[in-house]
Amino acid sequence: MSNKPQLTRSKLPISGRIVMFFIRHIQHAMGSMGELWRNPVSSLMTMAVLGVSLSLPAALQVLVKNAETITQSWNSAAEISLFIDEGRSERTIQSLITRIKVYPEVSDVNYINRDQALDEFQRLSGFGEALSYLDTNPLPAVVTVTPSLKYSSPVGARELLKKLEMEPEVSFGRLDIEWLERLQAVVRLLERTVLAIAALLVLAVVLVIGNTIRLAIMNRRTEIEVMKLVGATEAFIQRPFLYTGIWYGIIGGVLAWIIINLLVWYLDSALAELLGLYGSQLEMQSLTLVELGQLVGLASFLGWLGSYLSVRQHLRAIEPS
Repeated sequence: MSNKPQLTRSKLPISGRIVMFFIRHIQHAMGSMGELWRNPVSSLMTMAVLGVSLSLPAALQVLVKNAETITQSWNSAAEISLFIDEGRSERTIQSLITRIKVYPEVSDVNYINRDQALDEFQRLSGFGEALSYLDTNPLPAVVTVTPSLKYSSPVGARELLKKLEMEPEVSFGRLDIEWLERLQAVVRLLERTVLAIAALLVLAVVLVIGNTIRLAIMNRRTEIEVMKLVGATEAFIQRPFLYTGIWYGIIGGVLAWIIINLLVWYLDSALAELLGLYGSQLEMQSLTLVELGQLVGLASFLGWLGSYLSVRQHLRAIEPS
């Protein structure tokens, strides 16, 4: 007869207990997936609701991201026009241009003399014949200044304009950037809207999953009572329901990602046509792989949270009679 002691659960080494811990979790995860598979219609409907709910704030986030990209590309198009005092010689103007080029805030400088300004005005205004009757050229010379990337924002461009207007040869300057400030205000409003809608939909996701898990608990009430009679712990009983909520969240997050990609594909050609009218060739951006991971991670956490709240509330109310 062997004298070797039997290896009971309490005498398992720490490594063995860690392995068994993960094995049990994998078993419960696969078992909860099987429960979803056995009820495909109701499971798919719940996942579709979660996918649509999560796709709404994700779509707004994609809209904000593309709007920020567009405004950044248009920031570099901000241009300052400096109108030169009448009577300044070409040598004086060239000296001004040389000084402006060494400004660290300046990216590029272009010069339009009075004759070029008149020719361009005649070509674009449609008053060419009328202007030919003028004795003198009424248009001033113009120096156009493109700010560097650091000073292409509305605030930086205004600071540069004030500095340039202090040059003695400059009569006044003009910066047409009010439209960009309005656009940036709209983008900031969209960002706050995304946060508000996301908070509401997060609550909706938690409630939907919580209600779904509550129905699952009610359907398995007899099974839960039997497990409690044989001594199963609450952690053992609630684990499959928690994994069910996590699966709902993961698949709902993937469905939301698919919806977003389809939406981006549908709108990309229309956006490209619109931006082409403004001389921009940007393509609409979708969710990156990092953002996909964040979306699925958030969805799985919401699934776990909704399940946990529902399980903690309803499992305690079930006691074997």
